[in-house]
Amino acid sequence: MVVGRHRKGKPPGRRQLGLRVTGAALLAVSACIHLVLYLTGYRSIPTIGWLFLLQVIVGFALAAGALATYSRLAAAAGAAFALSTLGCYLLAVWTGLFGFKEVRTRAGIAAGLIEVAAFATLVLAALATDAVRESRTPASPRARMQAGARVAASMVVAAVGAVSVLALVLFGVVLASADEVPAALAGAGATLKTATIGGITVLTDATGRTLYWFVPDTPTSSACTGSCAAYWPPVAGTPKAGPAVTGELSTIKRPGGAVQATYNGHPLYTYIGDSGPRQTHGNNLDLNGGLWYEVRVSG
Repeated sequence: MVVGRHRKGKPPGRRQLGLRVTGAALLAVSACIHLVLYLTGYRSIPTIGWLFLLQVIVGFALAAGALATYSRLAAAAGAAFALSTLGCYLLAVWTGLFGFKEVRTRAGIAAGLIEVAAFATLVLAALATDAVRESRTPASPRARMQAGARVAASMVVAAVGAVSVLALVLFGVVLASADEVPAALAGAGATLKTATIGGITVLTDATGRTLYWFVPDTPTSSACTGSCAAYWPPVAGTPKAGPAVTGELSTIKRPGGAVQATYNGHPLYTYIGDSGPRQTHGNNLDLNGGLWYEVRVSG
């Protein structure tokens, strides 16, 4: 009787297995993206660095758990983790997290979409686990109970879909409100000033934000392009020396033709991790392919 019933349609558990494998793969891809970002510089960001490492470890562990077990708890934990990871990213883009404000990048967008898909897939996998186990129970439930279970499952699936759509809408709204390259890049003719921070005199822009130089740069070219320039907005335009500013001021042409200010042969940048004047969160960071240092004013 049971064997004959199984011969029709898909073997029991195939749908649940497909959901588990897909969800685990999505979690692993998200963890890989975070691992690459961690290794290419995020490890240097205070607090954010070890949180990225934690995300990588937990993401791979939950992906392995979803593959190795039929436990609905493992699938639900993976779904919750994917949604919480997305929430942290949106918070970092919207208001900043632990003093670090994220910007819109291709890697961030890809990871966010993957995390929404992982959430929906793993929640459905957790629900399908129960359905598979009930189909293997020797005693068949009453038709009324079966109908009730199907209605409840449909309601839960609809709720999962609604949460996923809401997450995508929120994701789009937050990204639309975020600048890929901060407005500081559009400034021109900036007046450079100085500030003493921790007993060291550093160069600042007109608003008092600390300026930085990038080790891979040359006196005639910038190595910080693309997403790098989103984290380190170049100081645009011809610089003007403010009080106490000594040293050689000049400009270079960036890829695309924009003019960037330089100081003593170093192209100048601000850092999005500095939320205001007299902050040097970008000093001595190994991020976006090289080391960054505050610009110290020559005597």
